[in-house]
Order: sequence, then C-alpha cells, then structure tokens
Amino acid sequence: MPSSDGLVLEARGLQRSFGRVRVLRDVDLTLAAGEALAVAGPNGAGKTTLLRLLAGLMRPTAGEVRVLGRRLTRGGGDARRALGLVSHQSLLYDDLTLLENLVFAARLYGLPDPREAAVAALESAGLSGRAGDSPRRLSRGLAQRAAIARALLHGPRVLLLDEPFTALDAASAERLREELRRRLAEGLGLVVVTHHLSEVWAVATRVAVLVEGRWASDEPRAGPLEGFLPRYHGLIGA
Repeated sequence: MPSSDGLVLEARGLQRSFGRVRVLRDVDLTLAAGEALAVAGPNGAGKTTLLRLLAGLMRPTAGEVRVLGRRLTRGGGDARRALGLVSHQSLLYDDLTLLENLVFAARLYGLPDPREAAVAALESAGLSGRAGDSPRRLSRGLAQRAAIARALLHGPRVLLLDEPFTALDAASAERLREELRRRLAEGLGLVVVTHHLSEVWAVATRVAVLVEGRWASDEPRAGPLEGFLPRYHGLIGA
C-alpha cells in the first residue's frame, strides 16, 4: 500500500559526496502511485548516483529515502521488496540459465510459486524460447529484455530504470512502453533515467532535469517533446 499521503517513493535532502566531490546536493523527490518521472540531464549530473540511492545500493551522505512510507535501509526488507531495478548491470548470473535466474530471483522475493512466476515473466518478455540459455549467450538487446523481466518479476510498487531502452530494437522498445503503461495504470510508481527523452516521453507524467547534482526543473510533462527541448537545452547550458 502507498504511504498515508499517497506517496510510493520519497527522498528528502539527499546528498552524496565522494571525497571532496559533491555529486548530489539536497535533492528532494516525491512519487505517487501511477506517476512516471523521467530524469534527464548532462553526463556527470548525478543521475545514476540518484538512482542507486533510491534503490538502496548506496548510502547517502545525508538525507533519507522512504518506500511506501518505510525508511529504506540495508536491513529494510519490506521496503526493498517493493522496488524493481534495471541498472547498467543485468543482475543475472552467467552460470545459471535464464529460467534458473528468474526462479532464483522469485525465491528471493518470496513468491509462492517461483517457477510459475519465472515462466510467466519470460513469456511476457518474449523470451520463452531462450529459457535454457545462459545470459552470456544473449545479445545485448536480449540481455536487456531479460534484466527487465527480472525487475518486473515480483510486481514491484516502485520501478527504477537506468537507460532501459539501451540496445532494444523498435519492437522491443514499444513492448516495454506498453508494459510500463499497463503497470502505471495499476498503480506502479516509475523513475526513468535517460539521455534520450524521446524514448520515454509518451510514458512520462513528469520530467525532471538534474544539473550539477541539483534539480534545475521538475514539472508535468505537457505537449510534444519538440516544445520542451529548447527549454531543456537552456537548462543544461547546451
């Protein structure tokens, strides 16, 4: 269930430094059920660091993250189970088949029938015919589809995606957009980090621009992308 104020994800005062280098500076973020936030910005803006903090893969220097009203901590199992993540690493093991990888993940999430959930996830991703393959035998595009299937396997309430359309062909990209639309209609909260707003514009409900570790903008997605791009380039100084 969402928190009492309707938020599925909340970050307050997030800061992250690496030595003397400050990568994120007092970042606040709220996300309600059914919202899709596209996060854009130049290289080095802190986008991937933000996503890692939201996923609990990295501790903030200051601030906190809450998922469904629960503070995200290393031991916070309930909050972590509500998250799905697609990052630059597939989180798939090369010494297991695709089916074995998803069965293993389903067991970690405590799903009642891990094999049934894994089979359904592969079918939804169009990967049933590759169930017996090792991830190392897959093309980059197929590996990305498998990583997405793993992230969606347990029906997360919050989905965090870092460049999810990388290496996907046009048909696979549209399949992903349709899946995201369906899950958003069911109450998913979505954060997508992207260098290519065109890939997520039709799905996003909000667009935020991160520059030098701070929000330069966070606003509802309105109108065509072509109308937003001049403002975006102005915000990032391009």
